[in-house]
Amino acid sequence: MFWRLFLFSLALSSFVLAQAPKQAPVSLASLQKTLAASPDAAQLAKLHDEVIRLFGRQRLLQGKPGTKVEATTVAWAVMDMNPAVVVRGNGTLIGNMVRVGDDGLQVLVQKMENFQEFGYRIEVDGMARVAGTVHLEHYDYTADSEKQPGVPVGRLEKFDWSQSQVFPDTVRGVTVYVPQQYQAGSEACLMVWQDGGRHVDPNGSLRVSTVFDNLIHQKKMPVTIGVFIDPGRKSNQKPGDQAGNRGFEYDSLGDAYSRFLLTEILPEVEKRYGVKFRQDPQAWAIAGGSSGGICAFTAAWERPDKFHKVLSWVGTFVDIRGGNAYPYLVRVTERKPIRVYLLDGVNDLDNKFGNWPLANRMMEASLKYMNYDYRMDWTECFHGSRGMAPKLPEALTWLWRDVK
Repeated sequence: MFWRLFLFSLALSSFVLAQAPKQAPVSLASLQKTLAASPDAAQLAKLHDEVIRLFGRQRLLQGKPGTKVEATTVAWAVMDMNPAVVVRGNGTLIGNMVRVGDDGLQVLVQKMENFQEFGYRIEVDGMARVAGTVHLEHYDYTADSEKQPGVPVGRLEKFDWSQSQVFPDTVRGVTVYVPQQYQAGSEACLMVWQDGGRHVDPNGSLRVSTVFDNLIHQKKMPVTIGVFIDPGRKSNQKPGDQAGNRGFEYDSLGDAYSRFLLTEILPEVEKRYGVKFRQDPQAWAIAGGSSGGICAFTAAWERPDKFHKVLSWVGTFVDIRGGNAYPYLVRVTERKPIRVYLLDGVNDLDNKFGNWPLANRMMEASLKYMNYDYRMDWTECFHGSRGMAPKLPEALTWLWRDVK
C-alpha cells in the first residue's frame, strides 16, 4: 500500500509539473533596469534564476557563447568565480560583468548602436573564456504587419511537388494563400513568392499572409492568391536539408523558372484548389529576396506578357550565374512592360561574386535610364529579410496601386 501511494504521489507531482505554465523569459530591458538599480540580496537571487532560465545552465557550464539580443540590447553571461569583462574583437572594453550568484554567474546587459556586427570575447584575467559574434539589425513593424481585430484571415493550403519536368529529380513544398474574400469560380490576382514557406509564415520575418489579410481588407491591394514556392530539394535530401537546387533554379538566367511556373505549379494550384487567376499580366506579380529576388526579376524579364510586377529585396544581381549582366541588358533592350520594386541595404554583402549594394545601384540606374516604372528603397539592412519586413505593406501598396 505504501509503495502504491508513493508511486501515485510521484506521478501526481510529475503531472502537476508538466501542466504548470512555463515562465516567460525575462526581458533584457527589465534585466538591465534591475542591474542598474543596485539590487539587494533577494533581488540578486531572483535575478540569478532569471539569467539561468534565459541562457540555460548547461550552456553556461559548457562555456558556450552566452549572448542574447533583444532589439538593440545585448546581454552576455558566463560562469566563473573570477571577475570577467566583455571586450570587442579589437580589444576595446564593452563593460565589466556583474556577479549575480555564489556559483560564479556573471552578466552584462548593454544597449548598443543599431546596424552593426562585431566580434566579442568574455575575458577572465586577460584570457578569453567565450567568444562569438553579435549582429544588431532591428526594425519595428507597422500595424499592417500585425494581426488586426475584425480582419478576415485567409486560409493556407500546402502540398509537395515532385513531378517537375523542368527541374527533374527535385521535390519542394508549395503553400497557397487564399483570401477569405475570394469567391469560388471568380478570377483573382496572383503573386508568386520564392523561398515561400518561410515568407508566408504569420510568425516569420515577413508575415506575408498577415500583410495580405490587412491590405486586402483595406482595399490597398486587390483580392490576390499567393503561391509560395520553396526551392527544389534533390530526391535524396531530407526535408530539413538546405535545398540543393536553389542556386541553379534562382540564379540562372533564361526562361526555365518561368516555364516551371507556367506549365507546372500554377496549373496545379488552379486544379487542386479550384481557383482561377486573372489573365491580365497587370494582375500577376512575383517576389523574392536575395537569389529569389533575381529569380523574380528573371521570370518577369522573360515573360512580361505574364508577370507585370516584381518585388525584389537584397537581390543577387552579381556574378553567380551571370546575373551581373542585367544592368547592361536593361540598357540595351527595348523597355518591357514591367513594374519593379527594389530594396537593398548599405550593409549588404560584398564577396568574390560581387558587391550587392553596388549591383543594386547599377540596376536602379539602368531602370531609371530606361524610364521604367520602378522604385528603389535604401536602408541600413544586412543581407536577409529584416530590412524588407517593415517596408512590405508600403511596397505592396505601391506595386498594386492601379489594380482593383
